Amino acid sequence: MAGEVPEMMNFQTKIQPPAGIFAQGETRFVWHPQARLFGPDGAEHASAGLALAVIPAQPAARAVQAAFAAAAAGVAFRIGGPAEPPLSGPVPMFETLTGGSTGTPRRIRRTQASWIASFRINAEMFAISPGTAVAVLGALSHSLALYAAIEALHLGADLHLLGGLRPDRQMQALAARRVTVVYATPAQLSLLAEAGGVACVRQIVVGGGALAAGLRARLAEAVPAARIATFYGAAETSFVAMSHTDQDAAGLPYPGVAIDLRTIGPDGSGEVWVQSPYVAAGYGGPPGAARWADGWVTAGEWGRWCHGALLLVGREDRRVRIADQSVFPEEIEAFLGTLAGVVDVAVIARADLRRGQVLEAVLRGDPAKAAAILRAARTRFGPLAAPRALHWRQDWPLLPSGKPDLARLCAEAS
Repeated sequence: MAGEVPEMMNFQTKIQPPAGIFAQGETRFVWHPQARLFGPDGAEHASAGLALAVIPAQPAARAVQAAFAAAAAGVAFRIGGPAEPPLSGPVPMFETLTGGSTGTPRRIRRTQASWIASFRINAEMFAISPGTAVAVLGALSHSLALYAAIEALHLGADLHLLGGLRPDRQMQALAARRVTVVYATPAQLSLLAEAGGVACVRQIVVGGGALAAGLRARLAEAVPAARIATFYGAAETSFVAMSHTDQDAAGLPYPGVAIDLRTIGPDGSGEVWVQSPYVAAGYGGPPGAARWADGWVTAGEWGRWCHGALLLVGREDRRVRIADQSVFPEEIEAFLGTLAGVVDVAVIARADLRRGQVLEAVLRGDPAKAAAILRAARTRFGPLAAPRALHWRQDWPLLPSGKPDLARLCAEAS
């Protein structure tokens, strides 16, 4: 792979979206006349709602109603977050929240058209149309769940909001309601895979992190008919790359996206910069890790090219320095997730007087495999970068975005 990097490091692609995707001039979210909305309890909800600027995240069905009412009225809106209203603009605007896995969730300001631009692509890619049953597992205050919910209703699908239900209840609801498409994070799917099996789901769309090989194998047993599409993106960029294979965290550029790797390191990895119709306009409040420049944006993610696909390395705001070595915890998490006995894993940094920082791992799984896991990590990453200690726990705390609560995992590790 190292020999291929010089040829690939300036790789860009501009794949044209399907013909006519922008011809309709859609600039705001519209509740399709054939769309139907179902709450966690299975009750159906009509399209009527109040046009609010700041919408409470619960009840979820009412939040969706209010979002579409705001879109119809031309009111900039946000679900959850601070009381400060979102900024308006000359085109229909709204705000969503980042996942908050490395700190306080940030407000992302974007046009409604920036999401609509990808709805038709996904409709073809995932076969979403009127009558398709789509389920959302997370809280609507964050971008993945909100995107899936608005996309489903805009395309005329049946939307099932399952956030807040226990994983076993979510699995029961998927079967009872004959859901065929599910949007979820890896952490949500990990809990779901332990709750039983379901035969009706044919498509899982994964966002918010890499899908480890071990979890992919468990999903193959729990949801045997489902195809899995894993996408890399961020609240600031929306879709960047998509993988329909079993290559963890790798994907071909999403249609209409140009990718440029900048500040190339010795291993061929570089900071991922994106240009597309799907990117956000900026932050609606305090700035975060993303940066905009000359029509391009980076969310602070690093990656490298591998056989034409983007292989993610990690986020700049999680990178640690151990002695003279730069380490991305995500690379170690991805490897540990392939090992026997590991169900969920998060790699955390601790201050160290000699090395500056050292890494430890918090895991859910089989503690009897601890010695084998440590040996494998040291063989793969060497004594400096490999976790120095393992912390086991039976639960796995998630943020409202469906991502692991890294701050809590770190604070409670002992």
